Amino acid sequence: MMNDNDLIGLRALKAQQMRMGMDKPKSTPAKAPVVEVYSTQTCPYCHMAKQYLNSKKVAFKDIDVSRDGAAAQRMMSETGQTGVPQLRINGQWVLGFDRHAIDEALQS
Repeated sequence: MMNDNDLIGLRALKAQQMRMGMDKPKSTPAKAPVVEVYSTQTCPYCHMAKQYLNSKKVAFKDIDVSRDGAAAQRMMSETGQTGVPQLRINGQWVLGFDRHAIDEALQS
């Protein structure tokens, strides 16, 4: 059973936590971005884009359009472009290996 001194100590601790902002609930972590990389095995810029994402510890799905005709058609119909790499980040297309555009898309 708690005595008066225990209650006073708990109240003092709670007051200190409130002053320091420790009583606030932790914010929920940001959702991981959904990233697809449309690439080919022989494309050096595709390899650089994937290495860049790996360096930022961003998980992605690698889609080899030279082996997946349906994915190639989907990519071309949505972007109007045939070149690779093309990255789809949270539904936003990034054409080519463009670090700045990739970073912006990852932030949205």
